Amino acid sequence: MRLQVASYNIHRGFGRDGRYDPGRILRVLQEVNADIVALQEVDFPGRDCDQLLMWLAAQLGMTAVGGPVRRSEAGTYGNALLTRYPVKNVRRWDLSVGRHEPRGALAADMLCQGAMIHVVTTHLGLWPKERPLQTSRLLERLQITAEELTILMGDLNEWQLWGKSLRVLRRAFGSPVSPPTFPTVWPILALDRIWVSPPQALRGVQAHHSGQSLIASDHLPVKAQVCFRSAIHTHSVTA
Repeated sequence: MRLQVASYNIHRGFGRDGRYDPGRILRVLQEVNADIVALQEVDFPGRDCDQLLMWLAAQLGMTAVGGPVRRSEAGTYGNALLTRYPVKNVRRWDLSVGRHEPRGALAADMLCQGAMIHVVTTHLGLWPKERPLQTSRLLERLQITAEELTILMGDLNEWQLWGKSLRVLRRAFGSPVSPPTFPTVWPILALDRIWVSPPQALRGVQAHHSGQSLIASDHLPVKAQVCFRSAIHTHSVTA
């Protein structure tokens, strides 16, 4: 199978100019044209209302999956997935540590070109001692196997090349290319990342630079191609 994936911290729809304009987010996603998109910092305005996410999905012709993390009377806030493939199973994992800001991960199994794949989006904490704990919890829940494709995407908030959280993830995902994505005006930090298991399935990782992406959010999207020869898919074709 061959598919395009992307991860994008949309900064709740607020651009670098401080203006709320979800239309700019939409135009960036149209430029990226990915089959699966992991989103972070998504606003869910009401308790059961996910207007922005549903609007993006409708405009793009994709299926939306919400992963609220922080809840209040004003609304909810968290992660999301957009996909062109049927979603078969969804899990929402709490990755919060102590009294720090609530954090979580959203996992979904998708039927992609005849094979089941596992996709996760997350947004890790700001404090260095949080992130290794959060990545360890993620790996425990993912239960990665070499026979199945697993894609982990998100804003890892890790700016140190040899940070402990990255070392934890390298055990399962290797050391993929990670272009700088933050801040958009002068990207120097590789906060937004795409990890794939098996590692050799990940190809062509790059940040998406365009006139729209420079102002739509404070992060650039990161995108990649994934190529994976699935035993399940091969069997279904040759049987």
